[in-house]
Amino acid sequence: MKITSTNIAKPTTILWNNKEVVTGIYKTPTNHPIFLGTSDVVGDEVTDRKYHGGEFKACYLFSEDHYDYWKKLYPNLDWNWGMFGENLTVSGLNENEILIGNIYKLGGALIQITQPREPCFKLGIKFSHQNILKQFIDYGFPGTYIRVLKEGFVKTGDTFKLLEKAKNSISTHQFFNLLYSKEKNKAHIKCILTIDALPKRKRDKLKQFLK
Repeated sequence: MKITSTNIAKPTTILWNNKEVVTGIYKTPTNHPIFLGTSDVVGDEVTDRKYHGGEFKACYLFSEDHYDYWKKLYPNLDWNWGMFGENLTVSGLNENEILIGNIYKLGGALIQITQPREPCFKLGIKFSHQNILKQFIDYGFPGTYIRVLKEGFVKTGDTFKLLEKAKNSISTHQFFNLLYSKEKNKAHIKCILTIDALPKRKRDKLKQFLK
């Protein structure tokens, strides 16, 4: 895996249900390194900290490999890296292969895979149609958030070096399906209950399906 583009956003005001909402989803590529902090990317807009930023969502990664699929569905949009609100556009990021809890060296930072992105209305506004939320879920390749274990700068061209492969874990793709499937895979739930790369509240919520 390698960084194709580093992306940050300035605050943008959008209209939702007749109310003004400030968002950082309108990210654009930078031409300089960005600093991954433990709660966010320095210089990036994180407005709604209930759902974005923080220890388990310090930075969002999305795969360059999925861009062609979405461009065909939405050919009339003004396409550029950062289109999905990701801080890092990454080539070779395969949600079927990366495990929740994997630890990587990336540039000057040490990062850990945490949880997939769950789409909200802001993505629908960005793509000018709320249908993309269901399309995004059905497609099943949502990118991933990371936890920053050691802060540092990263830049375009930096590669991911796997330092520690998570044990008794599941892939990001499997976890994303687990979140949205009506029939929960109980074996997958049991796998993630002790993985501290996931927030405890999310593990506890899934644990209820074992009863």
